[in-house]
Amino acid sequence: MKDRGFKAFIIELYDSIRKRWNSWNKFACDINEKVIKETADALISTGFSKLGYEYVNIDDCWAEYKRDKDGRLVANATTFPSGIKALADYVHSKGLKLGIYSDAGFFTCSKRQPGSLGHEQMDAETFADWGVDYLKYDNCFTDGSKPELRYPKMRDELLKTGRPIFYSLCEWGVDHPSTWGIKVGNSWRTTPDINNTWSSILNRADLNSKWAEYAGPGGWNDPDMLEVGNDNATREEYKAHFSLWALMKAPLLIGCDVRSMSPVTMKILSNAEVIAVNQDPLGIQGKKVYKYDGLEVWAGPLSDNRIVVILFNRRELSAEITVKWEDIGLNPSEEVQIRNLWKHKNLTNPGRGSLTSSVKSHAAKMFIFTRIQK
Repeated sequence: MKDRGFKAFIIELYDSIRKRWNSWNKFACDINEKVIKETADALISTGFSKLGYEYVNIDDCWAEYKRDKDGRLVANATTFPSGIKALADYVHSKGLKLGIYSDAGFFTCSKRQPGSLGHEQMDAETFADWGVDYLKYDNCFTDGSKPELRYPKMRDELLKTGRPIFYSLCEWGVDHPSTWGIKVGNSWRTTPDINNTWSSILNRADLNSKWAEYAGPGGWNDPDMLEVGNDNATREEYKAHFSLWALMKAPLLIGCDVRSMSPVTMKILSNAEVIAVNQDPLGIQGKKVYKYDGLEVWAGPLSDNRIVVILFNRRELSAEITVKWEDIGLNPSEEVQIRNLWKHKNLTNPGRGSLTSSVKSHAAKMFIFTRIQK
C-alpha cells in the first residue's frame, strides 16, 4: 500500500469501504426526491442499512441549469421541490447519509446543470450547509487542465467547511488516479463508466486489479457501481460480479432499484460473509494472481492471517480450476480450513497443497482459507 497522504480526520472516518446506493445505473436523469426518499425507506425495510448500506447518493441531473443570483447551485424546482437540505434531513432521520454529485468542469456530464469548476468554495460550503455527507466529483466539460490540478481545489474547500464529506474522485482512470488519489480523496475511479453487460463487468474488474497496491485504509480503488439486479446478466454472473468487487475492496455501490429487488438480487447483495471480506479491517485489495485460457484465481490477504480466494471461470462451459498454495502465499505443506462463502459452510477435509473445484460457466466460487495451527 502506498503512503496514506490525505487529511487525518478524513482517513479516520473512512478507513473502511463505504457501502451505498447510487441513482445513476438504474435511473440516469430520471430522478426526483420521491425516488430518493423511497430508496432510503427501502434500505431500512429490507435490512440493508443494518448490513452497512448507509449512503443514499443522488447522481447527475438534480440541479437547475443555472445558478441563482448569488451564484449558488439550486435544486431542480420540479423534481426536488423541497430542496436538498430538506431531503438530507429526511435521509438523516432514517439514520442514513446523503450523497450528491458535481463535476470538476463547467457543466456536469449530462450538461443539464452547472459544474463546480471555479465555484469550488461556494459549492463546498453549500453542500456542507445542506448536510451532504458524500460528493461524487466527475470530469466532464473541463478547461483542459489535468485532473490532479483540478481535484485538489475541491478537496481543500471541503476540508475548510469542517464537515466530514466523503470525496469520491470520478475521472475514469484517465490520469492514473491510483498514483495520486490518496492525497486528494477517499476513493478514485480506475475505469470508464460500467454498463450492464458481462463484457463491461469483466473489463472493469481487469482494469481495477492492476492498481491493487495503491489501495488501503483511507483510500480505495473504484471500478464503478454494481450492476447486480439490473436484469441483463445471469445469477451466476452477478454473484461473480459481487464477489470480485468484494475481494478487490471496491466501494459497494448498489445500482439497482432497491424498492423492487427480486429475492435473488436481495440474496446476492446481502451475503454477509462476502460483505465481511469487503469490510475486512486489514484493508488490502485482492487481485488476479493466476490466469490460463479463461480460468483464473483471484486472492488477497485478510485479517487474522486468513486468505480470500476466488476461482473464476470466464469460459462458456464449466471447467475445473486449481489454486496452488504457492500462488496465494502459502507454503505447500500448510493445512488450511476452507470455507465456501456462497454455500456458507466449511469443506469437510482440511486442504493442503492445492484445491481443485469445478466452476460453472461465467461463475465464481469464493472461499476463505484459514491456517490450521499445529
